[in-house]
Amino acid sequence: MELISFTEVLLRLFTAAVLGAAIGLERERNEWAAGLRTHTIVSIGSALTMIVSMHGFGEVMNKEGIDLDPSRVAAQVISGIGFLGAGTILFLKQEIVRGLTTAAAIWSVAAIGLAVGGGMFMASIVATLLILFVLAGIKWVEKKYLDRGAVKSLAVTIKAGAEIGVSRFESIMNKYQIKIMQLTVKHNRDTSMELLIVFSKFSKRSAVLKAFEEVQVMPEVAKVVL
Repeated sequence: MELISFTEVLLRLFTAAVLGAAIGLERERNEWAAGLRTHTIVSIGSALTMIVSMHGFGEVMNKEGIDLDPSRVAAQVISGIGFLGAGTILFLKQEIVRGLTTAAAIWSVAAIGLAVGGGMFMASIVATLLILFVLAGIKWVEKKYLDRGAVKSLAVTIKAGAEIGVSRFESIMNKYQIKIMQLTVKHNRDTSMELLIVFSKFSKRSAVLKAFEEVQVMPEVAKVVL
């Protein structure tokens, strides 16, 4: 395989940086730890890895007994980037996970970098535009038409000695058509009780806020946290 020119190397690295930065900027706008710089570096590094894999061993490619497969390096990048994506995933509470989209974005940026490094400019640009549409466009649709908010659970602290059952809270959730995914009860030594209600991700934010207001004014409730 022929060596590419220095100008071509610069073009591929710069293109990878721009495409990675475009996706990283969207994540940065949402104040995620893996934002502009992380996505840009992943894209540049992946592009450079692909360039080295395809053109860095030109001197030995034609020698007898040597068989090199550039796709092996690309495969290792895709599998190896997983550790970085895993670092962006946060397990906040039971069944409440954040960062999966950012982890997927990092993985996709690595693939975009590899494609740019391989000279597939149009495929890389189209993939970047599609990912940006998914990250920004679909999110807008979710907020506008599905009314999905960031509220996924309700933590209720019931006063010590209060006589109230879990069914009371279930009836409030049913009143506002809030689907309960999980309900956990913890009894404290002082006879107080902590209740964690995990909602469906499709629960309307407006309904959850109404339920919050109703639970908050109950005399048996000491504290409510969204």
